[in-house]
Amino acid sequence: MNAFDRALYQASPPQTLDDTQSSPDARHLPIQRVGIKALRYPVKIVAADGEVQGTVATFAMYVGLPEQVKGTHMSRFIQLLEGERTPINAQGFLALEVKMRARLEAETGYLEMSFPYFRRKAAPVSGVESLLDSDVKLIAETTATHGTRFTVQVIAPVTSLCPCSKKISDYGAHNQRSHITIRAEGSTALTIDSLIDIAEREASSELYGVLKRADEKYVTERAYDNPKFVEDLVRDIALACQSHDHIGQFMVASENFEAIHNHSAYAEIYGEGKLVGS
Repeated sequence: MNAFDRALYQASPPQTLDDTQSSPDARHLPIQRVGIKALRYPVKIVAADGEVQGTVATFAMYVGLPEQVKGTHMSRFIQLLEGERTPINAQGFLALEVKMRARLEAETGYLEMSFPYFRRKAAPVSGVESLLDSDVKLIAETTATHGTRFTVQVIAPVTSLCPCSKKISDYGAHNQRSHITIRAEGSTALTIDSLIDIAEREASSELYGVLKRADEKYVTERAYDNPKFVEDLVRDIALACQSHDHIGQFMVASENFEAIHNHSAYAEIYGEGKLVGS
């Protein structure tokens, strides 16, 4: 705006625009969740070892709307992210949910952030390093009944080998890539890496981005010596979650993309970790 336009604006300021969202609503129906979803935004994530990595997250941001208010202020959700430049850890994510409720003048809220998460891994024999990605989701939800709950979900790729195939075959056994989902409520001490570690440790074998011949021999034999049905996977991972100090309620699922069928094998299990009742 140049000097002439600024002077003209100050001499004849526009009329105040109506705030339609804040007007009363006569239907007397509260809305449990209203806001925005499928918003992609660049963020920085703090890993368990303190390393900061950049990623693109997909956000869902909702608040509760009282029965007497017509609508929420959608632009405030995006403005909240615009003002967030600090790398996000668990504490920062929960603080963002608190800021969201304060900015929207709401008592309840739901904040979800989904993003690809990369870990640098060394091959088991050669030591060659490469990145491997997992899908991660962080959720912070505040309700009148339960207060604020923090949830971490990971979908980690692993290898599973069929025990039945190994037992009945004269040589070899079919194996497949599996996606392990762990969704766990926990304290802010619950890390993304700890859940991925559980999934990889309990699988027939973990995956790597790059393998040399000696590494390929190792992971193939590792899987063969450690066969697991989809049922074995979820049960073994559930036992690990039950003994975890920072996990409360949890869900474990495994989808095995079968090598000898055109369908997946699937299992799902629920349980409680040590955090429940502590």
